[in-house]
Amino acid sequence: MSLLSSDTVFHPIRTIDRPRTSDNKLARVTDYFGSNVFDLRAMRKRLSSQDVETLDTVMKFGGKIDSNLASRIATAVREWASERGATHYCHWFQPQTGATAEKHDAFLWFDKSGAPIERFTGAELLQSEPDASSFPSGGLRATFEARGYTGWDPSSPMFIMETESGKTLYIPSVFISYHGEALDYKTPLLRSNAILNQAAVKTMHLLGEKNVTNVLNNIGAEQEFFVIEKQYYDKRPDLSMTGRTVLGHKPAKGQELEDHYFGHIPSRVQSFINEAELELYKLAVPLKTRHNEVAPHQFEVAPIFETSNIAADHNQLLMKVMKQIAVRHGFVVLFHEKPFAGVNGSGKHLNWSMADNTGRNLLEPGHTPHENIVFLTFLCATLQGITDHADVLRAAIATTGNDHRLGANEAPPAIISAFLGDTLERILNALESGKTEGLSAERVMLDLGVSHLQEVAKDNTDRNRTSPFAFTGNKFEFRAVGSSSPINYPATILNAAVASGLKKLNTKLEAKAKNGVVSPEDIISVLRGVITETKKIRFEGNGYSQEWRDEAARRGLSNFPNTPAALEVLADKNKTAFLVEGKIFRSEDIASRLAIQLERYLKQRLIEMNCALELTETAILPAAFDYLKDLMTLVKNSQELGIETGAKEVAMLLGKETTQLSHKIQSLRAAVTKITSSDAMEHDNLTATAKLMANTTYPQLEELRDASDRVEAMLPRDKQPLPTYADMLFGIG
Repeated sequence: MSLLSSDTVFHPIRTIDRPRTSDNKLARVTDYFGSNVFDLRAMRKRLSSQDVETLDTVMKFGGKIDSNLASRIATAVREWASERGATHYCHWFQPQTGATAEKHDAFLWFDKSGAPIERFTGAELLQSEPDASSFPSGGLRATFEARGYTGWDPSSPMFIMETESGKTLYIPSVFISYHGEALDYKTPLLRSNAILNQAAVKTMHLLGEKNVTNVLNNIGAEQEFFVIEKQYYDKRPDLSMTGRTVLGHKPAKGQELEDHYFGHIPSRVQSFINEAELELYKLAVPLKTRHNEVAPHQFEVAPIFETSNIAADHNQLLMKVMKQIAVRHGFVVLFHEKPFAGVNGSGKHLNWSMADNTGRNLLEPGHTPHENIVFLTFLCATLQGITDHADVLRAAIATTGNDHRLGANEAPPAIISAFLGDTLERILNALESGKTEGLSAERVMLDLGVSHLQEVAKDNTDRNRTSPFAFTGNKFEFRAVGSSSPINYPATILNAAVASGLKKLNTKLEAKAKNGVVSPEDIISVLRGVITETKKIRFEGNGYSQEWRDEAARRGLSNFPNTPAALEVLADKNKTAFLVEGKIFRSEDIASRLAIQLERYLKQRLIEMNCALELTETAILPAAFDYLKDLMTLVKNSQELGIETGAKEVAMLLGKETTQLSHKIQSLRAAVTKITSSDAMEHDNLTATAKLMANTTYPQLEELRDASDRVEAMLPRDKQPLPTYADMLFGIG
């Protein structure tokens, strides 16, 4: 297949119909931002001020909504949605499939006389009953037990999703089983927000900040992705079935020239992103940044910070909308962590911070010594949580796709460490050294220069892209999250880890408190011990280097090279105790989620292997044999004429490579049969089978790929059975 073959489809740049004002002028983003969201602005037009105030309080701080208020909200949101053309509603939830789920119901009903009416009740708003039997439960319930419930999550606003043929009201929801087990990603996130808030408020009170009544967790998730022509995607079964290319010869050019990063966004891609932004702005998704990433046809968008629950919902919406809009422009968006071998993979950098009810960022260094004590306290508590629970954090970002990415270019290593930068390292080292002993807390802060951190916090150090958990001015950036993963789960574990660190710190502070408040000098004394205890997790150098791997081993830090190894920590009740103690999960929930993740890993790998086998047997080898036949004809004819062409040598080499490929096919097929034809996929055997897959079976897929890619590299353009890497990575005009 050539880039300019006869079946190549050329797409004109799609014209975007932007919203206009009543006087037909182009609307500003602020005119239509959130126009498809039932937010406080929309509520105030349809609900009483008391109802709006109650709902606003529940959204921000939690609480119950009684049936009468639910009925009034249901009537208001149905009228609002119907006026905008919505005919159906759905409870939108996030099961443990990695995708979102929805069941649509019409507003249509009939009155007592049989006349059609529109109806949406408070009971229908609060709860729905989808079939839960086909969603992953990890053995928590039998497959014949079908009942499950979705419950409205008031903390995330309802919204309208538009398609070419209609509009639907979406109700963000949790998803639980008949017996109350959480079957989704949202419920644990909400629980983790609650325990983080509880622990952080207690810390603030011990620091003398009695006016703090609430602490929120804020997140901004950067999203990386690839964009390729749909015509090529449709001809690559591996992309459509696995999200990545399981075969593919490296092109002559990749990202070596580093000319794509922050380069000009191709016009058609720009048009696609513009339209996606338009629809996402209507849904109140606050996208701020867009740019070319390092690899060819790789891009990134990033939002403004939001509370974690809404940020998680918005990230799911972003992926959903971008996939839908891309097709209109003749594209497909790839969110897989490593769709193309040999070039950068994609991540989802999870920027994470905390803020109290006064609006103060607790990870902002601040102007005054007093604020700096707050900052240092929360910094140390965060480091404590990361140190104590690094292994579970690694498990939280363990996926099949991420196995291809962690430790590679532009991705952090699989060893969890924290990067603080020169300024903060100097401060913590000075505090630990005890050289400031005897000075007042204010004098300590002034001598260390903390009171001036606000002026340099934006760039107090160079960025360290090799760190999984880097401090970047006034937040931490959890860089190891995979691009296709829902951010709920890693955010849940991170929240729980920091909450655990805060609780541990609170215990030490309480021992020194007088009348419920700890003196600045005693705070410094406690923090000194935390700094020493967490020092092993701090690393400022190159995380890609062998020196760091060796140093990490000396420090006792874990290095889990693949998903099965990382997930095994979830079977250790000592390591997961903080999740149970925080009432985020029960021990049975953790076991079930471990089973779900192991089973998902195995199934994804098996799909990849079966796809590779099918492609090599039905596409690569037949194309090679066809070319080999042409070569043998050429050899015969040239020998008859006494002409030297070199075709014999090419034919012999191609024959050798196809023989090698045939052997690799047979070997991999036997390995796949061994896994699928036994009891290896039984619940009790998942851990052992996953290890076998990662350490023995999967390397055979890599060997098959190498053999196939060598054959592909020898095929002429007109005999290429699949779109090549050159087509896909350099095919957008």
